[in-house]
Amino acid sequence: MVEAWTTRSTGGGSHAHESDRDARSYRPGKNGPPAVANLPMRTPDAAPMSDVVELRPGDRQSVPDGIDRPSVDRLRAEAAARELLEALAVDVADESTRDTPRRLVDVYAELLSPAPFNPTTFPNDGGYDELVVARAIPFHSLCEHHLLPFVGVAHVGYLPGERILGLSKLARVVDYFARSVQVQERLTTQIAGWLERELRPKGVGVVLEAEHMCMSLRGVQKAGSSTVTSALYGTVRDDQRTRGEFLALTGRPV
Repeated sequence: MVEAWTTRSTGGGSHAHESDRDARSYRPGKNGPPAVANLPMRTPDAAPMSDVVELRPGDRQSVPDGIDRPSVDRLRAEAAARELLEALAVDVADESTRDTPRRLVDVYAELLSPAPFNPTTFPNDGGYDELVVARAIPFHSLCEHHLLPFVGVAHVGYLPGERILGLSKLARVVDYFARSVQVQERLTTQIAGWLERELRPKGVGVVLEAEHMCMSLRGVQKAGSSTVTSALYGTVRDDQRTRGEFLALTGRPV
């Protein structure tokens, strides 16, 4: 469950919720605000929504990071998958494994194909000047060294300037950058950098916590261990009170 936090503003309520229907319940925080909105998680596999850009096979993606990503060459990938499996002594002529090359390509195509979306921002006409934090956004990505998954949660927040962002876009931008071959450090800074460019906020904070299968299933085989990375920009990095508040909201030690 994703929890979206907005802390108390001196200039009116937050407009970050795209719809009142997004909020299932609220409970007051200590000393009044912040309030917690328990939001339904919208996954890329859900029915298309208005901010999702639908692509046809072979289309190039016009995407939020400004980089055109070509679509997957399935025929070439399937031939390569078949050759790899045969080299690993898998009998792909067997009835049980005959379609494994295609299934393998389907898996990686899904894991490496983010859904493009239209970033939706709004004027901060209420003068909201406290943190907005979406906690525990589930994500998964692929380690670029071993092509094994790493799975965890992202805590994403910003201190608004003149613009605020629709809350679902915080989850979408995490998913967008995660659906690539990645290292967790880069993923963290990509999410934070996108927020910096799109919103020009007073500050940004991103914390990722994940378990890496390349560490759990192979090598040192330390199942259950987690890796934490952070990227703090602007006031969230430089102002001790704001930094402490953000880390407290994400559940990290201050």
